[in-house]
Amino acid sequence: MSRLIALNKPFNVLCQFRDNEGRPTLADYVDIKNIYPAGRLDRDSEGLLLLTDDGALQHRISHPSKKLWKTYRVQVEGACTGDDLEPLIKGVHLKDGMTLPAHATIISEPKSLWPRDPPIRERRHIPTTWLEISIREGRNRQIRRMTAAIGFPTLRLIRSAIGQITLDTLQPGEWQEISVNQFPN
Repeated sequence: MSRLIALNKPFNVLCQFRDNEGRPTLADYVDIKNIYPAGRLDRDSEGLLLLTDDGALQHRISHPSKKLWKTYRVQVEGACTGDDLEPLIKGVHLKDGMTLPAHATIISEPKSLWPRDPPIRERRHIPTTWLEISIREGRNRQIRRMTAAIGFPTLRLIRSAIGQITLDTLQPGEWQEISVNQFPN
């Protein structure tokens, strides 16, 4: 029977189980043998990470050809408006080509937000804006590059959903086993 684990990956944790430099890894939070991340989440990003022991399931979740929506809550530097989001919605030109169109909206600061350690940098006279961005591809540091391309650098990035699976009430470092039926063949 395949296993599927939803983990709220904390900030500054590597998305792997071993590190030769002694940095925090997934092994510090999940003690299940023979499971692997289905996709990746950068060390400086937080939020939902799925892990499985099933290679076919891992492929269904993470392979770009499956075009599975991944949703992020993104705190950016600056006062972003709806008009500023148009390039994200249409597709942004990055060094490695155009992105697929994204879903992007301005949101209020999430109420269930946990404090980050260390906190983001704050500048007294520069406001921040929270966005919700959903994408169907997974290029390296894509969300950060997209917001930078439209003039709003990312300060904090939290993945809140992969397909129909959400963080729900998981706190940083917490995990739960979930049904593999969320990802049919």
